[in-house]
Amino acid sequence: MEQLKHECGVAMIRLLKPLSYYEQKYGTNRYGLNKLYLMMEKQHNRGQEGAGIACVNLNAPAGEEYMFRQRAEGKDAITEIFKQVNDTFAGQLYMGHLRYSTTGKHGLQYVHPFLRRNNWRAKNLCLCGNFNMTNIDEVFHFLTSQGQSPRVYGDAYITLELMGHRLDREVERIFLEAKEQGLSGIDITNYIDNHVSMANVLKTTMPHFDGGYVMCGLTGSGEMFAVRDPWGIRPAFWYQDDEVVVLASERPVIQTCFNLQAEDIQELQPGQALIVNRNSIGIHTIVPPSGDERGASCSFERIYFSRGSDRDIYQERKRLGEQLTPSIMKAIGEDVANTVFSYIPNTAEVAFYGMTDGIRKSLPRGGKSEVADVRIEKVVWKDIKLRTFISDGAERNDLAAHVYDITYGSLRPYEDNLVIIDDSIVRGTTLKESIFKILDRLHPKKIVMVSSSPQIRYPDYYGIDLSHLEELCAFRAAIALINERGMQRMLYDIYRKCKSDPTAANHVRAIYSPFTVEEINRKIVEMLRPDGMQAPIELVFQSIDGLHRACPRHPGDWYFTGRYPTPGGIRLCNEAFVSYVEKTGLFDN
Repeated sequence: MEQLKHECGVAMIRLLKPLSYYEQKYGTNRYGLNKLYLMMEKQHNRGQEGAGIACVNLNAPAGEEYMFRQRAEGKDAITEIFKQVNDTFAGQLYMGHLRYSTTGKHGLQYVHPFLRRNNWRAKNLCLCGNFNMTNIDEVFHFLTSQGQSPRVYGDAYITLELMGHRLDREVERIFLEAKEQGLSGIDITNYIDNHVSMANVLKTTMPHFDGGYVMCGLTGSGEMFAVRDPWGIRPAFWYQDDEVVVLASERPVIQTCFNLQAEDIQELQPGQALIVNRNSIGIHTIVPPSGDERGASCSFERIYFSRGSDRDIYQERKRLGEQLTPSIMKAIGEDVANTVFSYIPNTAEVAFYGMTDGIRKSLPRGGKSEVADVRIEKVVWKDIKLRTFISDGAERNDLAAHVYDITYGSLRPYEDNLVIIDDSIVRGTTLKESIFKILDRLHPKKIVMVSSSPQIRYPDYYGIDLSHLEELCAFRAAIALINERGMQRMLYDIYRKCKSDPTAANHVRAIYSPFTVEEINRKIVEMLRPDGMQAPIELVFQSIDGLHRACPRHPGDWYFTGRYPTPGGIRLCNEAFVSYVEKTGLFDN
């Protein structure tokens, strides 16, 4: 419901045959470029603030461009980019990126890919990624302590400079090796191009970083690589045949673009890199995987971010909806005959199917008590494409009030309950300013607002622009309960621990410990209920256990539990609470 600026999308293609092969077989020398376009469009959901592409032509003679890049801003960036490229934008290696800002920084200079130029082909580096680093201060200090002076302070630029520095050292190592073998001139260049080890570069770069990432890159000498963080927080999938090697953020993208089955595609595992060079295609362990065999793969990818067309994600979202059946039945007093079931478009649709399946299975069969069927209606429409996250305060509230509309006559006034499911409830802005107000016009007997995810209690620091605790309605509800019950001393103790020892543990978790989920639910309703609303409201959230039953292979649940997988996440959460306290002047008196 409340659009989040979230994980970016990546796409990569390495052609394994001469360009003439694709022109003869597919009738175009733009085969790779066309596939890149399709892969990016299929991931448009992952980035609507900007996009960029890059290409390397290994056959370009000296004196001609061999590494190309094109970038654009805005929701139509993909179309704009591919309109601008021509036949000179052709090669064997292609890389694309779709951007959502995770830092609030805007402008073409922040749009991926980022490019580091050099007269040596092997030292040219083009980088993009789906990532957010939590320890960029430390990496910046590491670079400056070596005498470097990065031009821009940002995780993408600093990653580029650190990796570029390590690439320079690797090229120089191979140069000395070539000299020792008696090579000279162009023979040294050819030797470097054929022997540079991107695995060495990544092994001396990526251990410096704390965060969630899929980092992708191309070099001028023909290295293509993608490396996944050791926790497996961010997703990546790849496929190889005798014509291409491809990688994308989502599995169905590769399936659709190359007409494949799910089993044909492999997932890049935590800490691994896919590296393709002139001579080989291989999987390398770059950073030892962390945690158990499942890592900390992001569960929110399954609930919301990734497209629901993935075979496994579709079933997981249905299970998330179906598992809520007992709580929903309790909320409506099992009065299915006088209840309408609906959903908030568009990402909650699959969970809605699971929810209604669960309700049907729970109905008694035979006898006078039998209900004919579950009543479903499309009650809410997403009326216009307004992005409520682009503004703050009053501007956001005014936009939120006009994003949705309702289907008049879809309920029997004062007779029907309305059960309506969404994938998540984050800030509550849209509920308060729009959804609850317009639903009340239908005069439901009761509104049961259902979330297929648990209460979002903590910020994310691995790729979503959601870093302020006070944005979260569950956090605001817990603070309100603490104040009502005179428990401010507990807040002060938490503040003191966060400030004095921010890396020992996530001290913010203690804020929620005195309260049940139901107590926080009731306070959220009280806070979000618009003035003058008539219908009673009840919230139903997914449980943590239910989340893990539905998504057993994706245990990353820090949004809901505060169990951050990396030290950087723990530290930033504690620092966010310190910032909240000091910004609000909570203890000034």
